[in-house]
Amino acid sequence: MIRRIIEIDREKCNGCGLCVTACHEGAIALIGGKAYLAREHYCDGLGDCLPGCPTGAITFVEREAPAYDEAAVRKAKAEKAAAHQGCPGSRTQKLAPQAPTQGSCPSQLRQWPVQIKLVPVQAPWFDGAHVLIAADCTAYAYGDFHRDFLRGKILLVGCPKLDQGDYSEKLTKIFASNSLASVTVLRMEVPCCGGLERAVKAAIAASGKELPCQVTTITTDGKIKE
Repeated sequence: MIRRIIEIDREKCNGCGLCVTACHEGAIALIGGKAYLAREHYCDGLGDCLPGCPTGAITFVEREAPAYDEAAVRKAKAEKAAAHQGCPGSRTQKLAPQAPTQGSCPSQLRQWPVQIKLVPVQAPWFDGAHVLIAADCTAYAYGDFHRDFLRGKILLVGCPKLDQGDYSEKLTKIFASNSLASVTVLRMEVPCCGGLERAVKAAIAASGKELPCQVTTITTDGKIKE
């Protein structure tokens, strides 16, 4: 059938992944570092992905395409939601930072879980907390992550390029529902990490709170970018 559907110009695409998170139907995937309409029958043709594209790589076209399969989309969403329920790894825990020992770099992790998608909106350890929102690559790129950034903070970790959904909605709820002391964003210098920084700033604005926010960027060779 001929219908309205999105088209992605892979030459213009910078691989930021914002369209993937904006597409609630799960029609778009990142393949080879570029966005791709992987499931044409999941695309409803409404274009929620268009406003989030920073390079203008996404447009509407009228062409032959399979019909939008709403039932398949609902089933995929339900299966994804079920996969995240009842996971022992998402059980909320408060952790005590480890004491230093000679020649060791002890963990400074103070809570579990740490993934933005899994962390509860409200938890006792949010009260008065300094929160570190870190791109997951930063802990690997920067050798002294625990000592220089995590010490004394609650940790939230995510990757806007790989995760499905928009962080700003979840972060807005966390910021609005808790009395936080400050927010630090630790991101990589790569373009896709800009999505994490934008989500945090949008969430602070939407929360109605005046939260101090500092952004630090780590280079791919493990240095703090000046």
